[in-house]
Amino acid sequence: MKQSKIENYIKKENEDGSKVLSVFLTCGFPTKEGFEDLALSVLDAGADMIELGVPFSDPLADGSIIQYSSQKALANGISLDEALRTAQNLKSKTDKPVILMGYANPFLSYGIKELSKSINEISVDGIIVPDVPVEEYDDFFGNEFNGIDTIMLVSPTSPKERVIEIGAKSSGFVYCVSVKGITGKQNNFEQNSIEYVRNTKNLLSNKKVLVGFGISNEETAQSFSSVSNGVIIGSAVIKLLTNSNGAYTETLDFISRIKKKISQ
Repeated sequence: MKQSKIENYIKKENEDGSKVLSVFLTCGFPTKEGFEDLALSVLDAGADMIELGVPFSDPLADGSIIQYSSQKALANGISLDEALRTAQNLKSKTDKPVILMGYANPFLSYGIKELSKSINEISVDGIIVPDVPVEEYDDFFGNEFNGIDTIMLVSPTSPKERVIEIGAKSSGFVYCVSVKGITGKQNNFEQNSIEYVRNTKNLLSNKKVLVGFGISNEETAQSFSSVSNGVIIGSAVIKLLTNSNGAYTETLDFISRIKKKISQ
């Protein structure tokens, strides 16, 4: 298996004294035209990697903000093929990691072998499928994704043995869900959430761990990055884009502030 570009990127950032900021964007939102420029601007503003969301009509793990962006992107004509073309264009213009994130149904409809072939051809660095549990990992991914990082999620409800099993299957990094629930719903974090992430990182000492779900400001980003390799922000960015009226200055400023805060 080839070396993980994502893991190597995180390692280098951490060695330089910085924590990683991964930003989730729904492909084709808020508009199809200009989305690639938006994604590149997000990377220029300080994001270390893009999680490119494939819009889906029933995104179970996502709150109302990302659900809205998914519905809007579907209305804008974004399909899995279009998302792959977008990923290819982004990869031709940046050296930073690009990760495809989506739900199992569209990927199964597309065909797992065809999907892995397409991802390899366009050099996408990893894939996240949040509704594929570790018990179904082998059946879903098979041997098709050798050389592509398959990033799995752990949550506060995951028993210790399950966390270890998920860590063993994950490559690139382990996606640590900070709290119970769906994305975009949590703003106040108790100390036990920090302890949970710290314990997960200690349990998966040989893995990179990024923390996501509900991280909406500089303070929570700094708190969680202090006990992990970095943070993932989705709903907070999508919310800013929803209210942007085509001007992305506030969104890009927010990303820059977060990256600066977790790099101190």
